[in-house]
Amino acid sequence: MSRPNPLPRFYRWRSNLIQFPLFCIVTTLCGSLALFVSLFEKSGRIQHRIAQFWARLCVLISFAKLTVRGAENLRKCPVAVYAGNHTSYMDTPVIFASLPFQFRILAKQNLWKMPFIGWYLNRSGQIPVDSDTTRGGHVSLSAGVRALKAGMPLFVFPEGSRTPDGALKEFMAGAAYLALRAQVPLIPVALNGVFDLMPMHTHHVYPKGGLVLSVGEPIDTTGMTIRQIPEVNERLRIAIEDLLAQAEGRPAASQQAPA
Repeated sequence: MSRPNPLPRFYRWRSNLIQFPLFCIVTTLCGSLALFVSLFEKSGRIQHRIAQFWARLCVLISFAKLTVRGAENLRKCPVAVYAGNHTSYMDTPVIFASLPFQFRILAKQNLWKMPFIGWYLNRSGQIPVDSDTTRGGHVSLSAGVRALKAGMPLFVFPEGSRTPDGALKEFMAGAAYLALRAQVPLIPVALNGVFDLMPMHTHHVYPKGGLVLSVGEPIDTTGMTIRQIPEVNERLRIAIEDLLAQAEGRPAASQQAPA
């Protein structure tokens, strides 16, 4: 009879005793510093630098190696909507650690109600998304369009919430809508390995392999209208599926012949 693998238990103990306390300490210190800086720094540049520093510390604490593929696509467009799959609580640190410029994220409005986290999100200029009502969703997206037209890139999770099993969920239309309304490119981003690192419904860290953030070619929206949201949304989903497959060494979905 084979013995059970002791590693999962080791990872849980290490998460509880070392990593989770370190995550809390780093988040509290960096968040407090960012809140203090926000009192006199209005552009958000220093706050964003602090967020990047926090993110890199979080990745370091996770003991996972982070690789960025297609980094050249991050510099092709000064303003764009970046859209990626949502797999884990660690997605945000991986994104902030990888993107080398200032940007804003669209996040669920209920996060703004949380002490400390909500204060930081508000003071750093992130954009709340109210998906409970049609009017609330329209107001949220309008704020995103204004940010884009003012020259600020955005990052969006088109699935809206984390995947429970690692597979892509249905894409909502927000990312495509923002890109079309602001007439800026839509850039696909794929996160590999982050779900395995910290699956849903757990705060334990399981470093089963490296983390890969892949950036695809920009999807041009010049001259397109909001009537083409379904088309652009499908192109985005296929592009992310292809990036995920390439990182895993699988055939790209767009290249597979139909049955």
